[in-house]
Formats: sequence, structure tokens, C-alpha cells
Amino acid sequence: MGIFWPGLVALLAFYLLVFGVGVWSSRGQTSGGGDDAAELLLAGRSLPLWVALLTMTATWVGGGYINGTAELAYTTGLAWAAQPGLGYALSLLVGGLFFARPMRARGYATLVDPLEARYGRGAAAALMVPAVLAELFWSAAILVALGTTFGTVMGIDTTTAIAGSAAVAIGYTVFGGLRAVAYTDVIQLGLIVVGLLLALPFVLDAAGGLSALPRLDAELLGLSGSRTKVSYGDWTILLVLGGIPWNVYFQRVLSSRDADTAARQSIIAGVLCALMAIPPLLLGLSARSLDWAALGATPAGASLGGAEGVVAALAETPALVLPYLLRLAVPDWVAILGLGAISAAVMSSVDSSILSASSLLAWNGYRRLIRPDAPAASIARLVRWLIVILGGLATTIALTVGSVAALWYLCGDIVYCVLFPQLALALFDRKANRTGAMTGLAVSVFLRLGGGDSTLGLPAFLPYPDWSADGAEFPFRTLAMLSGVLVAIAVSRLTQSMDPARALEPLED
Repeated sequence: MGIFWPGLVALLAFYLLVFGVGVWSSRGQTSGGGDDAAELLLAGRSLPLWVALLTMTATWVGGGYINGTAELAYTTGLAWAAQPGLGYALSLLVGGLFFARPMRARGYATLVDPLEARYGRGAAAALMVPAVLAELFWSAAILVALGTTFGTVMGIDTTTAIAGSAAVAIGYTVFGGLRAVAYTDVIQLGLIVVGLLLALPFVLDAAGGLSALPRLDAELLGLSGSRTKVSYGDWTILLVLGGIPWNVYFQRVLSSRDADTAARQSIIAGVLCALMAIPPLLLGLSARSLDWAALGATPAGASLGGAEGVVAALAETPALVLPYLLRLAVPDWVAILGLGAISAAVMSSVDSSILSASSLLAWNGYRRLIRPDAPAASIARLVRWLIVILGGLATTIALTVGSVAALWYLCGDIVYCVLFPQLALALFDRKANRTGAMTGLAVSVFLRLGGGDSTLGLPAFLPYPDWSADGAEFPFRTLAMLSGVLVAIAVSRLTQSMDPARALEPLED
């Protein structure tokens, strides 16, 4: 397929705009002249409320969220397609109601800080590992998604698309830290809204209007059988609770002016997150009713191999349904904005995750473990170097490893099974101690790995019930999470005499 030159030119202009906004925003730094770690990691806790609200929304409304919702609406059913929007919206709601206020009130800087306050530095370092890996693999996975999209639809070499997008995100993040990420998130979120809303009427019209959309029945809903419903509930709980213990989320929470603002912006962002799922959901449902042959008769369709080529490509890679809709079912000028929306969604996730992982390593790894007396300027320089190093590593993984998405899902499981129990207990259980936390951690990891992972070739070694006949699996992830909680609670109480619980206090700077 030839290069879609109008889209490529517009994409380059968009990247220049985003980079320019990121560099410009760094001029507004208010503490330490850009060398202060608090400025780089938390924007000096002085972001305007509207910017903080939009960047928190953009935290979850990324490339996987937009493309994944459209893909699920096209391939599975309405309930599964709505699940990411519902799950992440509820995650922000639960986070705002229960987690944001106690975290911000104590002045923590990262997700790992309360774990260190309750369990000690060694335990916190162990719990930091899955948090960093999850952010790293998530960045790599969505870079792969971006490269595949542009390589297939816009005719850009995959390596060039991945490397170029990563370079832009790394560049402005190094310049301005969280402040740059936040302001570019505003631009990116705005482009997502405009691009998808402009494309929706054209796609609906090509599909025959709202009346031509598939009727809501048991098949379209995608939930049949009690065991499938249990599986749906399991994954929904994973999204809700597993969406909380991410440093990329708490970086927004902890950058708020005060605890009440942190809670309020998380709750409002949950509502916006749910609303953002509606356009890609309708676009994916429309694709079910499209006459791809009619679309394939256009020159653009011919360049993609005609209708048969498009249908075959979607059968093999349904994640491309949204890019194909934007390339074939709308005018070129709308396609340019829509494809820009996809790249914006991806970049808003990449920059946040790379900064988040760098912050954890610099603050909780270097400063808390290796050099407690490190000055703020030294921490800031290290964060910048780590942004470049981890960004380059994520790009390398994206270019060389084919199972990045599977690795991210496994890390997501571990975040849910391992970090959520320990974070919840650290914040809300006054008797939680290091012995209980580490025992609960071991139990959760054992039970999760016991379920295996087919995409990674990890065999199951625990006799979980076989529900495969109904197309659903035993909810061993939730079992692992709950077991870790119960074991940690029990062991903490049994070992109070030898390992007294620590008070949850702010950490010394």
C-alpha cells in the first residue's frame, strides 16, 4: 500500500505541535527552575484543576482503550465492549472515594511510598518491581499497536512509526516532566474527542444509520451462560481494582493541590472516562453492518486490497477495525483527524507510563534505598536520564518482542493480584505488617501463576476447575487477590509480637 501522504503530513504537524506544547509548558515550572524533583515528578503539586482533571482522564483513555473498545464491539458483544469503559470509570470512582484522599493527605510522592511507610524499604523495593514492569510493558505494547496501525493503514514503515512516536514522547517528557505530560494530554484528549465525534456520523451513515445497527439480543450482548457471566464479573473486578495500584494514576492524584481536590478530580474523571467509551463503541458496532464491498470500490479501498482484503485483514487482526473505518468510511480530512486521535491516545499513554516508571526507580529505588541524602536536583537529573533509558528500552521491546501485549496482560494480572492487596492493607489495616505482606504476596503470586498463561506458554500447575466448555475460565485471578488479602491479614495478626505494625506516617523528605 502506498503512503497516505495527507495523513502523514498532518501527523508530522501534530507531533510538532505536541512537542512544542510540551517544551513550552516546561517554562511554566514554579519550583526549582526545572531541577526540583517535586516539579518534575508532581508538577510542583500546582497544576490547574482543569488540566489535572483532563490529564487524569487521559491516563486511562489511551490507545488500548479506544482501539480495544471498537475491536470488542466488532468481534464479541456489547457487554464486553463496554467493559473497559465501565471498569476504568469505576476504578477512578473507587480510587477517588477511598484511595486518593489518604494518599494525598500524607504528602506521598509515589504509589510505593505508603508501602514503604507500612512495610519497610526492603518490602517496598520488592513490590516496586511489578509496578515498574507493568508500566514498561504497557508502553511497549501500545507502541506496537501504533506501529501496526500506521504501517497497515497509512503505509508508514512500522519501525519508523514506533521510533518516531517514542522519540517525540520521550523528548517533551524529558523537558517538562509531569507538567509537560499534563498539558500535552489536554491537546491529545481534545483531538481524540474531535476526531472520533467527527468520524461517527460518516460511519453511521455508511452503515445505514442507527436503525441498521445490530439489535440488542443475547448474541450481541455477548453474555450467555452463568459461567460466562462469572468470567465477565472476574475481568470487570480486575479492571476496577487492578486499575488502582498504578503509579501513573497516583502521579495525578499526588500532584493535586490538596486531598479533597485529588478525590474530586478522580471521581469526575471517572464520569468522563465512561463517556469517552461511547464513540468507539458505536464505531465498532457500525462496522458489523458495513458493506465493505461498497467501501472497497473506492481507490483507498483498492489500495488496501479491496473488500476481500479488508475483510481478511480484519478477520486476522480485528484490532485494525477502527483504523480501517477511519481510512475507508470517512472523508480524508476526517480520516486525518481520526488517525491523529489514535496517535494522540497512544502518546498520552506512553509519556505517562515512561515518566511513572522513571519516577518509581528514581524516588523509591535510588533516593529511598541507595542515597537518602540525594539533593532534589540530582533526583531530577536521574529522572530525565531514566526517561531516556526506559523510553529506549520500551521502544526496543516494541520493535523486537512479538508478545508484548501478552506480557502486559500478565503484568496487569500481577498488579491486581499482588499490588492491590498490599496497597489496600497498607492504607486501611492498622495491624498490617511486613511479615503478613510478604506472606500474602507469596500466596497471591503462587495462585496466579498456578493458573498458567496460554499466550506465554506457561502451563497451569494447579487443578482449577475446567470451565472451557462454556468459553470461560475459573476466576483464579480474583481468588489469588482475595487469598493474598486474607493470608496477609491473618499472618499480620499472628506475628504482631515479633513484627509490630508500623504507623502509616508521611515519609521524611
